[in-house]
Amino acid sequence: MSLKEAVASCIKDGDTVSMEGFTHLIPHAAGHEVIRQGIRDLTLIRMTPDMIYDQLIGAGCAKKLVFSWGGNPGVGSLHRLRDAVQEGWPHKLEIEEHSHAAMANAYDAGAAGLPCAVFKGYRGAELPRVNKNIKFIECPFTGESLAAVPAIRPDVAVVHAQKANKKGDVLFEGIVGVQKEAVLAAKKSIITVEEIVDNFDDVPYNAVMLPNWAVTAIVEVPGGAHPSYAQGYYKRDNAFYKAWDKIANDRDSFTAWIDEHVMKGGPEDFAAKRAANKG
Repeated sequence: MSLKEAVASCIKDGDTVSMEGFTHLIPHAAGHEVIRQGIRDLTLIRMTPDMIYDQLIGAGCAKKLVFSWGGNPGVGSLHRLRDAVQEGWPHKLEIEEHSHAAMANAYDAGAAGLPCAVFKGYRGAELPRVNKNIKFIECPFTGESLAAVPAIRPDVAVVHAQKANKKGDVLFEGIVGVQKEAVLAAKKSIITVEEIVDNFDDVPYNAVMLPNWAVTAIVEVPGGAHPSYAQGYYKRDNAFYKAWDKIANDRDSFTAWIDEHVMKGGPEDFAAKRAANKG
């Protein structure tokens, strides 16, 4: 599908959407298409919401954020996230905060079709005081107190990968987070990829494969993870992460950036710029 078709067919107002990717392979192009289509009232889930969620929140797409850490990596705060929580701009944002361990276990539980995740954690932590979705249960075998959180089962998971083949199988290389679990836990999935190939040659030892039966839509979007990186294709755009701090710190400069680079731009822009730079 085209990116426009994939987002329009899979993501609706009010959906619960997980856009995952850890440092690397973050699905920025797909997030921008959600903004362009004006989709609203989303519950956004992500272990490490960074710049793409800052943009979605500032553009008014989100009503709730479920997360375990939020910030502009190596730079500082997410100003649009902070503005939504503290000042209600563009509208109030509900937040549900967890630990990384809780989120990872909740994705695992969702992928396994379980109703909740049970794990050792949150002992002595303060988050259970403000998060009603953190419970403690007694192990029926040992009597030990264990933490429990609801499984993550999104309506839609959105991830970026290096390659898909023409059968619809997907190949991830390099650092991965919970992309596989997010897709397996979700009702639908959109996978953007750097390229579609006939077959996977020389698959590295640390590769992660997703089978075609787990995938709803595949979209070829070269540069779809920029400004994060895609191993083997392009590096992280550190300069832009730094620049984002100033852009996002002011409502007017943020709105102007979204209008110019998202509403009037498109996923083909990065590919064209990269081709020009190579030339």
